[in-house]
Amino acid sequence: MAVKLSDRSAEFEKRAAFSIMAALCMADKYAENGLFKQFLTIIYKNATDERLYVKKAINWALRNIGKRNKDLKESAINCANEILKLNNKSGNWIANDALKELNEENVRCSDYPRHIYRA
Repeated sequence: MAVKLSDRSAEFEKRAAFSIMAALCMADKYAENGLFKQFLTIIYKNATDERLYVKKAINWALRNIGKRNKDLKESAINCANEILKLNNKSGNWIANDALKELNEENVRCSDYPRHIYRA
């Protein structure tokens, strides 16, 4: 549903897509990293959306993906750096805010899916 909603133009429908992504990061403890890497592509594609509620949800999804596990943290940081290259006001805010949190020394990083990260 998140992927479908991300193509919508209505503000709160598009926002719902990224809210679902953000929530799924912690709710589905068994989802593989490929699902969230797919979300990073969608986040990058929509990072120039200037609408307040959309960009906040995009930022939330990016930060939560980065806090899911150490591999996705690296992918989220890379995505944020790519968003910065777009040189867009909205994208810069999304990326800088996410990088600020993801680069903190004591950021809480989960280990989902646990069958991979907890042997």
